[in-house]
Amino acid sequence: MSNLALLGPAAIGAAIAVRTFAKRGSSGVGGAGRAATSATGSGSTTAAGGPKPVPVDPTYGDPELAALRNAVAHADWPAMEAILRPCRERGDHERLTWLITCVDDLGGDFLLTLPERQPGNALALTLSGARHVAWAWEARTGARASQVSQEKFRIFHERLQAAEAPLYAAVEADPESATPWCFLTTISRGLEHGHEVTRRRFEAGVRRDPHHVALHASMLQQICAKWSGSHEQMHGFARRSLEQAPPGSGIGVLTATAHLEHWLDLPKGEDAAYMRSGGVLVELKEAAAASVLHPAYAPTDSPHAALNAFAMAFWLAGDRATAHDLFRRIGDRPTRLPWGYAGNAGRVFATARQECKKRK
Repeated sequence: MSNLALLGPAAIGAAIAVRTFAKRGSSGVGGAGRAATSATGSGSTTAAGGPKPVPVDPTYGDPELAALRNAVAHADWPAMEAILRPCRERGDHERLTWLITCVDDLGGDFLLTLPERQPGNALALTLSGARHVAWAWEARTGARASQVSQEKFRIFHERLQAAEAPLYAAVEADPESATPWCFLTTISRGLEHGHEVTRRRFEAGVRRDPHHVALHASMLQQICAKWSGSHEQMHGFARRSLEQAPPGSGIGVLTATAHLEHWLDLPKGEDAAYMRSGGVLVELKEAAAASVLHPAYAPTDSPHAALNAFAMAFWLAGDRATAHDLFRRIGDRPTRLPWGYAGNAGRVFATARQECKKRK
């Protein structure tokens, strides 16, 4: 599960939270990788004298997330619950999912075994299930399926299967929560249950929260080309989701995610031409106007995952003016994804931001 929280976070996003992009082997130019070549045609700004990398902050500058990560690091369940329970009580499924996704890298036995210490506690069960999902992907790694050994796949599947028990228990303990269904949707994809099973889990989640961004990002991954879907299905899902979302919804990030996903799947040369095509730029502008650039845009998780995804997409599309405005809003808060799929995330971000600075 990614910290996009696609979201990511997700979803993205979790991802983001959830895993929003296919990891690709490096084939870059200089330190910033392939993206700089695709965006600029030369990659010249990625040389050794380029801008200083901007560190990725796992807290997104969010004090509550920083406190939660500290509580997890110290295995302090009461402190964790004090942060998470108010989110659930006010029905903020988006923030709850995002917070949980943003600590799954701190795991170990504490998160995995939470249900033993907190039986029947829906939050503890969800955290444990989420950590099992992240643990599974650690075994699989982000490589293409053809590059993952059978032994790694065996461990990956075992850990995903182990994640289902606490998550379904969380569903029983808290039937109205969308958060467990977000992780169960990701599990279905990893276990290759097929599109219909994944869609049923997705639909169970959206019945509880119709515009849950991380949940939509997880479903988008199921129907993308690398998970036995297609680019057409992926873009269609992103368009329909945006059409059904209210103005200012974070769902708009699915459009940026889909175009970056498509870009990642193309060979060098074709990728740059694709991102710079007029149709892609029109869709990006429409989606941004309806989400991150809309006056009503006010996500309860974090704006940074979506802002970074759109900034990279507009940079690659050659719209430096829009990218510049997004970089100004981002400040020094790059996210590991999507920048990390073009090389060192902080370095690629810094390079792109420098290229998009307005010249006097």
